Amino acid sequence: MKINLKEKLYYNIGEVSKAFDVNSSLLRFWEKEFEELKPKKKSNGIRKYTNDDIEILKKIFHLLKEKKLTIEGAKVSMNSNKDNLDKYLIIKSKLEKIKDELQKIKKKL
Repeated sequence: MKINLKEKLYYNIGEVSKAFDVNSSLLRFWEKEFEELKPKKKSNGIRKYTNDDIEILKKIFHLLKEKKLTIEGAKVSMNSNKDNLDKYLIIKSKLEKIKDELQKIKKKL
């Protein structure tokens, strides 16, 4: 999973679905299944995801797509292992950045 979203206040569902490489319908499904995920909705129903929503989506994506848990398993894991999951995702993100930098250095050599 490689999330390259620019730092801004809100992201539309198209940007988020592209960043996670999933269909927007899957994001809407996850929104119904996970009470933690509550993107803002404009009066016309357009969803606007905040950086907090993105962090929640990273957790959901990791549990469902990478660890291959069921929806119920992911819900349990999100509620019982919050600290460990947060630490894991922070470390993973840092390692991905290091990997990207090392690949850039390798290309220059």
